[in-house]
Amino acid sequence: MALILNLETATTNCSVSLAKAGTTIAIKEHDTPNYSHSEQLHVFIQEVLKEASVALSDIAAIAVSKGPGSYTGLRIGVSAAKGLCFSLDIPLIAVETLTSLASQGKLQDFDFIIPLLDARRMEVYSKVFDNQLNEIRETRAEIIDANSFDTYLQKGKVLLLGSGASKCKGVLENDNLEYAVDAVPSAQQLAKLSFEKYQDKDFEDVAYFEPYYLKDFILQAKAKKFI
Repeated sequence: MALILNLETATTNCSVSLAKAGTTIAIKEHDTPNYSHSEQLHVFIQEVLKEASVALSDIAAIAVSKGPGSYTGLRIGVSAAKGLCFSLDIPLIAVETLTSLASQGKLQDFDFIIPLLDARRMEVYSKVFDNQLNEIRETRAEIIDANSFDTYLQKGKVLLLGSGASKCKGVLENDNLEYAVDAVPSAQQLAKLSFEKYQDKDFEDVAYFEPYYLKDFILQAKAKKFI
């Protein structure tokens, strides 16, 4: 059965899992606001392979969380995934970060699942799913206000989950609304989703694949001091 190495670096959680036929058999992750992915990612890869007694040559494919998310985090994860695919001559699988995050919710308890990632200030990256994880609305970068997600809140129970969900507290008030603000994208959820793509032969072009940033990266220059 297919062994897939899953890499999740789109947010503060540096996460690596090894899965067999969609079931995680080893996982290593660390969630820290310091974004230490460059130091941790390859160490975690070695640790999960060692824990499962698996060699890199046994891996059938590499899966990576493709975004949206942290510009630097995505670059680190995608670069590592592409490097492994090139060296091992195996397929690259990309899973959208918000889809992976949404799969953490108790889907059967809600009519709509809305994963949200913090995009600074009152902006979030969001996407809307039904309780079968079918896409209802595409990924967007949007500003949270009192009318956000009204369309879905009027129709049924809604779960907001992820780092961006905390921005909605105190802004949105509705009895149909529940929160899971501590949910973070994890390679645990990538396991099932990447295996489904592997079975469908839904692979990326390793040479040309790029992360899904959604917005252009803007370098914030430090303010100049005047004397």
